Amino acid sequence: MNAKAQAQADDWDPFGKSIFEDASSRALARVGVVDVGSNSVRMVVFDGAARSPAYFYNEKVMAGLGQGLAETGRLNPQGRDRALSALRRFALLAKGMSIAPLTCVATAAVREAEDGDEFRKLVEKETGLKLHVIDGREEARLSAQGVLLGWPEAEGLICDIGGNSMELAEVRNAQVGRRVTSPLGPFQLQMIKGGKSAIRKHIHCVVTDLADQMGRDHDRIYLVGGSWRAIARLDMERCKYPMTVLHEYRMDPSSVTQTVAWIANNDINALRSRTGTSAARMDLVPLASLVLQELMEQFNPKEIAVSSYGIREGMLYEQMPERLRRRDPLLEACRHAERSMARMPGFGKKLYGFIEPLFAAANPQQLRMIKAACLLHDTTWRAHPDYRAEACFDNVTRANMGALSHPERVFLGLALLHRYKNSRAGSTMEPIFGLLTDAQIQEAEVLGKAMRFGAMFAIHSPQNAGALKLYPKRNVLELKLTKHGVGLFGEVAEARFLSLAAALKAEPSIVRP
Repeated sequence: MNAKAQAQADDWDPFGKSIFEDASSRALARVGVVDVGSNSVRMVVFDGAARSPAYFYNEKVMAGLGQGLAETGRLNPQGRDRALSALRRFALLAKGMSIAPLTCVATAAVREAEDGDEFRKLVEKETGLKLHVIDGREEARLSAQGVLLGWPEAEGLICDIGGNSMELAEVRNAQVGRRVTSPLGPFQLQMIKGGKSAIRKHIHCVVTDLADQMGRDHDRIYLVGGSWRAIARLDMERCKYPMTVLHEYRMDPSSVTQTVAWIANNDINALRSRTGTSAARMDLVPLASLVLQELMEQFNPKEIAVSSYGIREGMLYEQMPERLRRRDPLLEACRHAERSMARMPGFGKKLYGFIEPLFAAANPQQLRMIKAACLLHDTTWRAHPDYRAEACFDNVTRANMGALSHPERVFLGLALLHRYKNSRAGSTMEPIFGLLTDAQIQEAEVLGKAMRFGAMFAIHSPQNAGALKLYPKRNVLELKLTKHGVGLFGEVAEARFLSLAAALKAEPSIVRP
């Protein structure tokens, strides 16, 4: 069986064959990784749906291991102590969680420092952790794979900035192509003499060379790294953006230019207090912003996308068999949520089958959102009834899910809000609705009210109680009841059906056996 046929066999229904009992999925159910970077040392333990994992544990220490490396050639002494202390703790935590061994990689600082190998051996002796010191091209590859974990269809240039280096990688057709590394980390730039003009000239020369190597025909740049995320958070603050979820936040070159100027013209500590960014991270932002501005000028992308996924997620992606990589991260996350949080796992698929006839004109991307909403429709049932609608909206818009743009987050959230509440008027979430068009808001309301009716129409399967059909030309919404459905179609069910018809601006028609 070829790969395409296998994929079709795996995806035998609208939601795909369950992977929860698959051995390759169970093997990835809880995986721990450690990233020893130039600025931070972080341990992440992934858990849950293998294709779209949740963060079971996430701890970071801003050790500053590579601070001063460009000047001394050695790891920062205080940084060494802090990093070693953190790694001792991580090794003990992993043992306590029964997830040893951890997969550990060290990047620019350890690979470039003359005492890097000494530090690697010390870590192994004192903690038992084996640090895999990777070169810049491998770092670029893993970062790009991290982006692919959350963005399976990503195409463009991955740009990962750390403390001592910046890597670029090309992604296209789910593959990582050209890769290159450069000494454009803020710690390196701090060592350049001659002030801001000399730093700008140096950045210009390096980025020009990078553009010559990687090509200038990339419509989108994906930003990976804490310094980029700090700049994106400042862009949100400047623009008064209604959400603070950084993953999949989008900017254009003009916005980046304005934000870089805004950073330069404001007190950095005042900006830090407004965004909650750590002092250690904020110290690197001015230099990182100069690099970002030069990237905009040299590559001139149409769009800049922020990725919270990077090298750590790339290490998890590395361990995935190809059949798992082909799965939709969003739907897998929703399936896992339904399985672990819904009252009746599996009902989402039946609900989708019941309401699908209403969306005959929907494109694949819209159907994907409808599937996701049906899987999530009952995952906040434990919330207080008075706040359930807002709780599910908040959960979805802030959830750690990949392959989901900000407008799509809001669409899902609004659909689920209407799953629990007839009206959105007066909602505290109203400012966020502005990320959708009027047509999208209407579509979300229809989807929510369809789920609101279908979810309570019948306990085991609404399809056994009746069938929905929309006649657009006649402007009629028909419900054809079965004999079993006649008794279930009570006063509340009828009210919800009529509300759905009103949202569709259709005449309701009830056909009884």
